[in-house]
Amino acid sequence: MTAVTDGAIQASKEAVTLCVTMLGVMTLWTGVLEIGHRSGLVDQLAGRMGPILTFLFPRLDPDGEARKQISVNMIANILGLGWAATPAGLKAMEELKKVEEERRKGGAAGRKDTPGQEDTAGRKDTPGQEETAGKRAAARQAGTASNEMCTFLIINISSLQLIPMNMIAYRSQYGSVNPTAIVGPALAATFISTVVAVIFCRVMDR
Repeated sequence: MTAVTDGAIQASKEAVTLCVTMLGVMTLWTGVLEIGHRSGLVDQLAGRMGPILTFLFPRLDPDGEARKQISVNMIANILGLGWAATPAGLKAMEELKKVEEERRKGGAAGRKDTPGQEDTAGRKDTPGQEETAGKRAAARQAGTASNEMCTFLIINISSLQLIPMNMIAYRSQYGSVNPTAIVGPALAATFISTVVAVIFCRVMDR
């Protein structure tokens, strides 16, 4: 009984210490991300991600709030900021929900087609392709996740990371002699998972 009590007390102490450590890490990087916002750095990085976002989310308005929040979330995840990416991720989902609601109402929150063109790639449509594109852009029933929501969630889960800050913080907290040794393996693993995720999204979006 004594061992159980000591173990429970020690585990509780470690849990509180870890939470305080991670709170500090999250606060630091959330602040850095906010500085990036105000300095325009995030907007520049988001602009460079334009072709990637167009490939992943071809029916979203390039200048819409949804794409902006998605880009912020992806940048934070790529930099390994972890929890700091959560607010942008939640906001992105809210914006994607608004886009889908506008589609249901017959609005134009998603990118519109011009005559003879497909909104997903800017290429000429054949009659069969034009019909397929129209079906893809159709809104789903209320309560059903859109293609963009599913793609965003899958990319978020696979999450390519250049510097896994959370894992480095965990390893440092638990006494690792080389906390950053995880960087190489994490980069390789998340790169592979992200490639697989993108392929899966493209296949399922057909």
